[in-house]
Amino acid sequence: MITSMPRIAIAVSDFEQAMTTFKNQMGMHVVDFSPETVPSLGAHVGMCQPVGGSNIELMAPSNPNEPLSQALQKFLDRRGEGIYAMMLESPDPNAEAETLLRRGIKVLPLMRGAGGRDIHPSSTHGVLIRIYPDDSVAQPENPSSASPHYTGIQRVVVATRDASLAGDVYTQGLGLASDPPQMDTDNGIISCIVRPPKGGLIELVSPIDVSKQPAQELESFLGSKGEGIMALHLSTSEGAPQRDFKMFGTSFSIS
Repeated sequence: MITSMPRIAIAVSDFEQAMTTFKNQMGMHVVDFSPETVPSLGAHVGMCQPVGGSNIELMAPSNPNEPLSQALQKFLDRRGEGIYAMMLESPDPNAEAETLLRRGIKVLPLMRGAGGRDIHPSSTHGVLIRIYPDDSVAQPENPSSASPHYTGIQRVVVATRDASLAGDVYTQGLGLASDPPQMDTDNGIISCIVRPPKGGLIELVSPIDVSKQPAQELESFLGSKGEGIMALHLSTSEGAPQRDFKMFGTSFSIS
C-alpha cells in the first residue's frame, strides 16, 4: 500500500548554490544530509521542508564510483538539471515491489546502497518513481519559514499523451485513489487528479485542443521532452499574486 508522496527530487549540478537559493530566496527550511549520504550513497542530498504538501529534495553527484551518483550524472549529462524522481512511501517497499510486479508495473532490482525500490519510467508515463519505507525522512514540527512563506508542493503536473490511460496506471497499478478524468475545454486539456494519502496531489494532463495556449504548451513539452513531470505547484500564505518561474531546470507555479 502506498501511504504518501513525501517529496519530489531535483537533480542539480551545483549543490551549494541550490541549497542557498531555496533557503535564502525561497525562504524554506533546508537540511543538508550530505555528511551521511556522500559516504553511503556517493551523492549530496538536501531537503527543503516547508509546511504542508510534499518536500523538495535536492540531489547532486559526488562519488563517481557509486550507483546513485552515476545515475544522477547520467541524468544531468542527458537532460541537464531538472526533476529527477517522484518519491513514494510504503510500510515495506520490497513487499510493495512484489505487489506492483504482479500488477504489471516494471519495478527494478534493488540498487546497491539504496533504501528504496525504483519503478521504471516506462511503466508510469515518464516518471521515475522510488518507493521508500514510511517516514523515510523526519519532518520538523515547526520548520523555519521566511517571506514569502511558500508551502511544500501542493500539486505535481505530469504531462501525458493520454490522461485517462495514465490514470488507470496510477490507480489500478499503483493503487492510489483518483478522480474521474475531466475535460477542460477552456484550456484544451484532459486532467485526472490522483490523490496520495499524504503529500501533494498528482495531476495527469494531456492535450486535446492545441488551439488553446495551455494545450499548446503541453504539446510543446511532450514534443521536446516526452511524457513526465512538467511542473510543481506551490502556494504562499502571504496571498502573493500567481506567477510562474523556472530555476534549476524546474518549472514552478505559485498560486
